[in-house]
Amino acid sequence: MTSFASRLIAGARQIGPLCVGIDPHPGRIPDLFGGDTPDGLAAWGEAVVAAAADRACVVKPQVGLFERHGPEGMRALQHVCEASKDAGLLVIADAKRGDIGTTAKGYAAAYLSDAAPFPSDAVTVNPYMGLDTLEPFIEQAEANGKGVVVLARTSNPGSADFQARDLEGAPLYARVVEALAPAIARLKGSEDWSSLMLVAGATGPDEARRLRQLAPDALFLVPGYGAQGGGAEDALAGFKSVGNRLEGGVVNASRSVTFPAGSDTAASKAEWRVLIEAAIEAAQADLSVHTGQARVAPA
Repeated sequence: MTSFASRLIAGARQIGPLCVGIDPHPGRIPDLFGGDTPDGLAAWGEAVVAAAADRACVVKPQVGLFERHGPEGMRALQHVCEASKDAGLLVIADAKRGDIGTTAKGYAAAYLSDAAPFPSDAVTVNPYMGLDTLEPFIEQAEANGKGVVVLARTSNPGSADFQARDLEGAPLYARVVEALAPAIARLKGSEDWSSLMLVAGATGPDEARRLRQLAPDALFLVPGYGAQGGGAEDALAGFKSVGNRLEGGVVNASRSVTFPAGSDTAASKAEWRVLIEAAIEAAQADLSVHTGQARVAPA
């Protein structure tokens, strides 16, 4: 069974380090797809998946923006996850789950089990209730070749409220990553990368470099690139040199590639898709230039 880390790093090497975030923000779904309705979210999300196929190796649906529509919104998420798998894309479910005992087991089964209703390759989790809350996710990852993406240093402005607070001589985010060392080693794959991934925001490049020192084998999921203001150089600050290139994870872009200029007024789905494909290609090329990676654009 190939590990999540091996699948992700192989895809990033082949196509580039861009992760396409599928975030159906209220009022942003074009009427071409049905607008801000469950059917609209499903149709738009599946269209984003089709545009991302062969242009990115991974997508990241934002669970909360589907969940706001209730059961039908979660059905739309299910369709997007299934379409992504059919298109050969890896799926990181951005759910930021974190709870204890059987509740955590339920969340882990929902996204990482063989029979998961929202089939995903990895899921984001919040570690701040303690290491025991991560165990059910790690168990599912071990059993099924999946990944666990742990919040370390996030990209939002309020991240410093707690994550940067001093805890016995080091910031809290550093103490969290230190505590994760056994789990990182436990999920280490054949490519020398671990399937325990860390969130390291593009808005904190110095912190990302520190995280890389603390966790040399952990892949990074880097939010904050594009619409949140992070540039490619900052987004890749936590990557490391491997041969003549940089690697070490994927960089997420959401609004900048799914809502580019003109996409809200496109006259047809074909016109809309041209704009989305161009935005994905531009972001992928920008990141690949900085990683030293040669890319061949899809036909």
